[in-house]
Amino acid sequence: MQEIEEIFSHLDLGEYLQHFSTLLAREKPLFMQGDSKIHFENITELAKYQFDAPQSAQNLDDALMRLSKQAVLHISEIYEFSKIIRYFFYLRGLKFEGRLGEWIARIETPPAMEQMASSFDKDGNFKDSVDERLSSIRQAFEAKKSQIDAELKRLVYSKHIAPYLVDTQVHYISAQEALLVRGGFNHALKGTVIARSSGGYFYVAPANIERLKREQSELLDRREEIIYEHCKRLSSQMSKALAFLKFINGAFDTFDAYQARVNLARARDFEFVLPNGSNKIILSNFAHPALKNPKSVSVEFSKKVLLITGVNAGGKSMLLKSIISAVLLAKYLLPMRINAANSSIGSFKEFDAIIEDPQNVKDDISTFAGRMLHFSKLFNKRSLIIGIDEIELGTDFEEAASLYGVIIEKLIAQDIKMIITTHHKRLAMLLAKNPEVELVAALYDEVAERPKFEFLKGTIGKSYAFETAARYGIPLNLVAQAKRIYGEDKENLNEVITKTLNLQTALDEKLKNTQAKELRLERMLEEQKDIKEQNEAKIAAIISRLEREYFEAIKQAKSVINLKDTKDKQRALNLANDKKQAIAKPEPAKPEELKIGDHVKYEKIKGVVLNISKNDATIEAEGIKLRVPIALLKKSGNFIAPKKGGVNLSVQKPKTASVVLDLHGLRADEAIAKLDKFISDSLVMGFDEVTVYHGIGTGKLAYAVKNFLKEHPSVKNFFDAPPNQGGFGAKIVQF
Repeated sequence: MQEIEEIFSHLDLGEYLQHFSTLLAREKPLFMQGDSKIHFENITELAKYQFDAPQSAQNLDDALMRLSKQAVLHISEIYEFSKIIRYFFYLRGLKFEGRLGEWIARIETPPAMEQMASSFDKDGNFKDSVDERLSSIRQAFEAKKSQIDAELKRLVYSKHIAPYLVDTQVHYISAQEALLVRGGFNHALKGTVIARSSGGYFYVAPANIERLKREQSELLDRREEIIYEHCKRLSSQMSKALAFLKFINGAFDTFDAYQARVNLARARDFEFVLPNGSNKIILSNFAHPALKNPKSVSVEFSKKVLLITGVNAGGKSMLLKSIISAVLLAKYLLPMRINAANSSIGSFKEFDAIIEDPQNVKDDISTFAGRMLHFSKLFNKRSLIIGIDEIELGTDFEEAASLYGVIIEKLIAQDIKMIITTHHKRLAMLLAKNPEVELVAALYDEVAERPKFEFLKGTIGKSYAFETAARYGIPLNLVAQAKRIYGEDKENLNEVITKTLNLQTALDEKLKNTQAKELRLERMLEEQKDIKEQNEAKIAAIISRLEREYFEAIKQAKSVINLKDTKDKQRALNLANDKKQAIAKPEPAKPEELKIGDHVKYEKIKGVVLNISKNDATIEAEGIKLRVPIALLKKSGNFIAPKKGGVNLSVQKPKTASVVLDLHGLRADEAIAKLDKFISDSLVMGFDEVTVYHGIGTGKLAYAVKNFLKEHPSVKNFFDAPPNQGGFGAKIVQF
């Protein structure tokens, strides 16, 4: 199969991969060894934090191999190990949570390696604390340099040398300080000629300067001896800690892979999708990374073959590339523009693409032969996903339909998942009979006479070749002549396909409306269920109250039997009667007088009266007709219908406007209200780009701003500001 870099190139992901590579501290394979689920959890956890990316680092595999043989490393190699160890000290201080925090907390650095890591300054040199002799040598070296400068200055301004000087500059010839002098200088200046100028003058290194330079060189040699001495000591310690160094080197590569993915996601506002064990592909609002201001696509691909037909230049090839790109990026846990919560991507072992023309003069291979050679290598593959663009390319359409029909049937049996684009209707018809084939058509707007860059599932699309030719400037008389040659029967077939597409579109729209209506009906039924339960509870409470109050009145009346005195009996009967009279009996509400067209309420449901019978009324609420007892309806007020016709708007430009908004110190709700007005004012003023400062802080305000900008219909694009304009603490917003 093709190399992964070649697959990325075929899918137009080269620029994406290049951007990702610039975020890595050092080059490494895309695939991360180990459990993808654990890597995904760690990446998700890391994305919650602000952190400094690691410095660029060298590959240390060769250094580790030489350490295993007790070799002495160069100071620059030892410094590379120290950078890695110190970076993990920094990461531990960030207090990560979850699995990522546990992983970093478990890394225990041997004391000797911790001391080694702290032996260097930021420039990769040993600190003075490592060896006092290094400090003394550095001071002596600087003193010699000062002496050289002073001596050169003295010579330049010396009276007896001045007549021989061509200029008063100090020239550097092969890193050696020299003066440019005329012939005869040896009477006034002792030194060595190290070069001749184009004008015939001499570059002379003064004898005193040569002596001081030799003394400097001796200091440097001594310094190198001391450095080697410490490199030898540290290399010996590192050899003993070889297992730790191999581990920390691998751990650094793992974290480097994490941080590059997180920083790429932040830079482009992308999300991550963890592949699952299925072979289904469900993409929600996916946009290919190579597209500028892309129109996102949503695809559900659960069978073995997705056959994409339809209009020329309607996005068939890009849909093919988008599906395979999404699967490829998910496999390598690379971020993408997608609604991750509503997407599901299966896992595949191999990827392949037959997109470009394989014709090669040098290898004496034709387009069709090259494709047959490629297909022949697929018959021993399993768990492969492949994209095939314009499958019929390079040979007779009719023969290709039969041949590819048989080949694809064979590949379906091998558990190979295929995305295929074609203009060939016969091939589409043949494959459509297979239950493992899904059809998708690229749509064409016949009114606007241009592709919609939208896709309809379950049908075969028309190529609209004649319409496309006319749109791009081919004379209409030539297009008409081509239609006649094409034939009436085939054009009728195209007409049938067009009508089928239009019918399917209409059916899909009706289905969408029906599903929305069902949801509204389910909500109403749920509300009525709640209302019924509430009413039953109210009725039960009233019955309980009435039973209790009548029981008290009857009890009072029964007490008369035990009384002897007639007056007491009379008083008791009067009291019992008073209790009976005091009982509040529920009275039925008087039905309101209704007429057709009245706006009414039935508990929480609002509607309009369509018909009235003796005891019931038919109302329409949210497109649903209900028959309700009149006694349960209440008028909700007759609303004035909006006048039809044009709408006059008067928009007043703000008196003051700025291209910068500062939200520091505001609560999220205050900030969003202010941001909403700021964007409205910016649109009225005609600004193309503005800057919003929200700061970093806890991240809540940044999160609220990001979500608001993602949902705002007028915001075309937004991204983190450059470091000199606020970095992660600001957003550049484009309209």
